[in-house]
Amino acid sequence: MKQILVIDDAATVRLYHRNILESAGYSVDEAINGIEALEKALVKPYDLYVVDVNMPKLDGYGFLNEFRRQEDAVQSPAIMVSTEMGENDKVLGYAAGANLYLTKPLKPTELLSYTRLLLGEVA
Repeated sequence: MKQILVIDDAATVRLYHRNILESAGYSVDEAINGIEALEKALVKPYDLYVVDVNMPKLDGYGFLNEFRRQEDAVQSPAIMVSTEMGENDKVLGYAAGANLYLTKPLKPTELLSYTRLLLGEVA
């Protein structure tokens, strides 16, 4: 079963993403900020990361920048999800190491189709 880490400081958003992903058969873990996510990702590899941008302590850009620098970490794909929709926000997201940059709110079909695509489950 594919393991996904949902990183967002808002409990409602984490629950929303968790429900969509678990209903599709994925195993979901959560982190409330980039520091907690980094700690989890360095202990246990995940198949995909769903990363919010604006979080306390360490934001999504900081998490991805730091995670992508870890030579020993399994470098799985990451979807950055944010309310920030400016072109510069997307540039920063991709520069930090995101494979996709999507804006909230995500429709369940949108989250699942991109998840399957990045996990190599869609032809």
